[in-house]
Amino acid sequence: MIGIVAATAAGRRAAADLAAAWPGRTAVYDGPVAEAVRRAFAECGQLVCFLATGATVRLVAPLLAGKAEDPGVVCVDEARRFAVALLGGHAGGANALAAEVADVLGAQPVVTTATDAAGIPGLDALGLPVEGDVAAVTRAVLDGSPVRLDADRTRPLPALPPCVRADAPAGSPVLRISDRTGGPDRATGGGPDGASDGPPAGGPDGGPDGGAAAPAAVLRPASLVVGVGASRGAPAAEVLALVRAALADAGLSAASVAELSTVDAKADEPGLVEAARTLGVPLTTHPAGVLAAVPVPNPSAAPLAAVGTPSVAEAAALASAPGGELLVPKRLSTSVPGAVPDGRAAMCTAAVARRAVRGRLALVGLGPGARDLLTPRARAELRRASVVVGLDQYVDQVRDLLRPGTRTEESGLGAEEERARTAVRLAREGLAVALVGSGDAGVYAMASPALAEAGEDIDVVGVPGVTAALAAAALLGAPLGHDHVAISLSDLHTPWEVIERRVRAAAESDLVVTFYNPRSRGRDRQLPAALGILAAHRAPGTPVGVARAVSRPGEWHTVTTLADVDVTTVDMTTVVTVGNTATRRVAGRMVTPRGYRWQQ
Repeated sequence: MIGIVAATAAGRRAAADLAAAWPGRTAVYDGPVAEAVRRAFAECGQLVCFLATGATVRLVAPLLAGKAEDPGVVCVDEARRFAVALLGGHAGGANALAAEVADVLGAQPVVTTATDAAGIPGLDALGLPVEGDVAAVTRAVLDGSPVRLDADRTRPLPALPPCVRADAPAGSPVLRISDRTGGPDRATGGGPDGASDGPPAGGPDGGPDGGAAAPAAVLRPASLVVGVGASRGAPAAEVLALVRAALADAGLSAASVAELSTVDAKADEPGLVEAARTLGVPLTTHPAGVLAAVPVPNPSAAPLAAVGTPSVAEAAALASAPGGELLVPKRLSTSVPGAVPDGRAAMCTAAVARRAVRGRLALVGLGPGARDLLTPRARAELRRASVVVGLDQYVDQVRDLLRPGTRTEESGLGAEEERARTAVRLAREGLAVALVGSGDAGVYAMASPALAEAGEDIDVVGVPGVTAALAAAALLGAPLGHDHVAISLSDLHTPWEVIERRVRAAAESDLVVTFYNPRSRGRDRQLPAALGILAAHRAPGTPVGVARAVSRPGEWHTVTTLADVDVTTVDMTTVVTVGNTATRRVAGRMVTPRGYRWQQ
């Protein structure tokens, strides 16, 4: 919940506008301002204060508990000019909230977090737990100093700056990405501010005399699944002691545990539910029949008799980590000193599996060309990617939006299948990939060839974009007000006989038709032929819209008729829309009625 506090009439009006824009997301705190701030600070995850920054600082200062606990706070001035991320930029989400508030109120977001200002992903903003000397490593990244990347495997993270690399010189600060404990950064623990508990031992990262190691931070990927089995009434303390021991003995970090997993029959087992809550992870369950089909190294007759599967812990861990590996075979709680009273049998079992890394492929539509028609979601995906694949001119179009260090894979016209294969291959390597195209990625663009290559081993996200047909229609009027169809006239991949049959079907069905790829220097007969087919079913005065280079420099459009359309004005950057028998010209625009009675 977002708490809103205002002190003046102008502030209260702005607060009301914000609350109205976000129904269900906000709570307006009335009464004396100091008391309202105290209550909102205690009860809400974020605050928007329509107060001066100085006043807000004085009010929240006595309430601060720590970076991980404090809500994000945004200040907005009386004139709604600025939305200032005051507190909790990353941890509290204030930076993102400032942008949202600014969007609603027409203000300018003010973000002073150094990484955000430099376009660099903050280590605490990657969605992964981070430990160690975060401040020192972040400072080195911002300074452009070499930082050694020590990753146990490739993961779909945003691009890191070029100074973060695996071959950085010895003694450089270290950014480690691993679910394992220990290693060259074993002394990088510390309190909530990321400071190290004490001097590390000498070693590869230490000085020439084996002194203090370079600062290090560790990102913990959510890569581990702990499968758990439990007898009825198993205490949560016993479950937790076993889980923690299984992880610690294998040198695995509890911060990388993504879930506890068990059989459906144990979904409500209090000890398992409480253990998952304590660890801060979900408890997922699988039917006994699913677990029984999972090959495991240590099946047992006891769980088969009790819940219908020869394995719970090992099978549940592997079932929640498809394609992964079993790191810790089944262990009994009696193997943990002190976990079980003397003489009592073990009441729980545990096993640990590591998930296979899944790369991420975002299919991003960039719209027709104008920057303001690029959606916020597309922008976010471009910032999230470590590799951007696309036609060279489309990559150039968004190059300034990419994070420093983003790799680009560009190719020219006619290499669509190659780009699709490249994007899928890189995602299979575990990277975060954005495959970009104009308009919408799923409309005559790259989504189709990419999805034809992609299997279930990668995550795929579709990002819709404003298509050429829609952008052109907005210029022409409302030509798509009723049923319509889009047809590409390019016969490079589709035989002309097939295209002709589709145009004829559209003509006979009285559909509004939008032609993509209508005419090029080497292909100029198709558009006249298609218009001729439509002319056999529609009057010569049927409105026709021609829109070229929509939203780009040189944009031009006109509304003419089927009899008068000049095909020589059409090229590959043009969209041609032909109305149906009901389409008419109104004030120079194309309008296709919806068919409402009052329009007849």
